[in-house]
Amino acid sequence: MSRPSAFRPAPAAPAPFLAALAATALLLTGCGTEPAGAGDRGAGAAGSPSGTPVDDPGKDGVRVTSVTLPSPSRTPSDDYSVHADSLYSGISAAYEVTNKSAETLTYTVIITFQSADGGAMSNRTVTVRDVGPGRTVRGTVQAEALTPGAPRTTGARVLEVTKVPAAEAPTEPGACPASGIRVSVDRGDAAMGLRVVGLHLDNCGTRTYTVEGYPLLQLLDEDRKPVDGVQILEGSAEISTGAGPDTPPGPVTLKPGEEATSALVWRNTTQMGTAVNVPYVRVRAKAGADPVTVTPKLDLGTTGKLGVKPWAKAKP
Repeated sequence: MSRPSAFRPAPAAPAPFLAALAATALLLTGCGTEPAGAGDRGAGAAGSPSGTPVDDPGKDGVRVTSVTLPSPSRTPSDDYSVHADSLYSGISAAYEVTNKSAETLTYTVIITFQSADGGAMSNRTVTVRDVGPGRTVRGTVQAEALTPGAPRTTGARVLEVTKVPAAEAPTEPGACPASGIRVSVDRGDAAMGLRVVGLHLDNCGTRTYTVEGYPLLQLLDEDRKPVDGVQILEGSAEISTGAGPDTPPGPVTLKPGEEATSALVWRNTTQMGTAVNVPYVRVRAKAGADPVTVTPKLDLGTTGKLGVKPWAKAKP
């Protein structure tokens, strides 16, 4: 390629335009910076991200300590344009989990990222496993990228914390416990006051596994103490027919890789009396099985009843 015989400098930008640009850049960079990366447009002049300390009182020993809010990148071009796309990605929060109890716990934490007026921009869930007594574990969580034009994220706080004994925590996705049996709950469904949360029993081991009848449940309060006064019913017909017919209870044999399902069914009707909320349920697939503590958050209202469907083999 031939080179030009002479270099002609670009015309200088008008002074009023440069002054306005400087004021705009000062405003936009007040939230920290981020390094140039795949999310930047062009080879921007952004620096390293800096965390802004957060005054978050936290919950149950978990708090957000700082938030990283990147500044926009700037593309050197003839029109001196400043791209603000990076204001909507690369946002993260640093958190710490301190276990003040006498047992090793696994925490599930929901952190909410907020706009300047306190509105929730996105929620992120993190699981912090095997935090020993007296230990503090630190980590970071990335916010979801927002659509350009949405309100800017300016902070974050801890929205919700659940914690269970580490030995009873559901295994992480893709992992298989020593028992070869994985117990979990789904996100459930709610319609017209009827609540249904599915229980799942996966044989992730190498041998067949048989259950019969209904899962064994223990309802626990916020301190993981037994909840009294709630009747656990075999089947869901007494609660509602809206959850579908119950499969007749009987033996269910699972080969490796097969799954059985059950379900918790209730209504959150509230009339006279004190409403009952059950954040934790300790589940045993059958008598003698290792317990797994799940967090379906049962809002039982004043009904005093919880229906349980029998185990049934899941369709392939």
